[in-house]
Amino acid sequence: MSKILSSFAGAALLTSAALFSGAAIAADAKVSNVVLVHGAFADGSGWKAVADRLTKDGFKVSIVQEPETSLQDDIQATQRILDQQDGPVVLVGHSYGGLVITDAGNDPKVKSLVYVAAFMPEAGDSLLSLAKSMPLPSEDIKATKDGYLYLDPAKFAADFAADLPKATAVFMAASQVFAAQKAFSAQTTKAAWHDKPSFAIVSTMDKAINPDLERWMYKRGGASVTEIKSSHAVYMSNPQAVAGVIEKAAMAAR
Repeated sequence: MSKILSSFAGAALLTSAALFSGAAIAADAKVSNVVLVHGAFADGSGWKAVADRLTKDGFKVSIVQEPETSLQDDIQATQRILDQQDGPVVLVGHSYGGLVITDAGNDPKVKSLVYVAAFMPEAGDSLLSLAKSMPLPSEDIKATKDGYLYLDPAKFAADFAADLPKATAVFMAASQVFAAQKAFSAQTTKAAWHDKPSFAIVSTMDKAINPDLERWMYKRGGASVTEIKSSHAVYMSNPQAVAGVIEKAAMAAR
């Protein structure tokens, strides 16, 4: 009986230590609020595994659901979430979401930025101008007659989510959010990364954004760069690594 009680006591101590360790990460960080912004053709649900990890580590996580009707609409959707935060924020963007956080990141609550396989524009850049500056990994984006863009469902898995389970990629293709063409041609007005610490993740197997373009943008922006062998959906296939970069950004915020 004493051995059994000792085993339970040991397990309880280990559990308490793990919980304390997770909470200590946020406690030691200068920022404990994280706002996550998804990219084009996706929605905020893809952040779940990253959000779960951050929450376990003591961070308060909020997720923006952009309408993808225009860049300005998406910036405003992000601003609504920033307005609800009770303190300093790490603002994170995936893919097209990088344009959104570059403008929205000028909010004084935002203390650091994280670009996850994302565009990192300078003032005057658009998604299209950046994407066309280097060879495109694929040309599988289609247009509707009313001015919206979508990724060919037959090519979605290969271009966006090659390292996710097939069933997940198929569902994402079927449920993708169509993005307004004008969102891709809209220009950034002021790049927040000039004034705030920036972190970035290169997806080395990316077929949606040229990985060399990611490297070039991040070098130009002075970001601290992490490379991960992954598809464009790195936040879903490697959530622990992505959460780790976000936590570094929280520690480095000024």
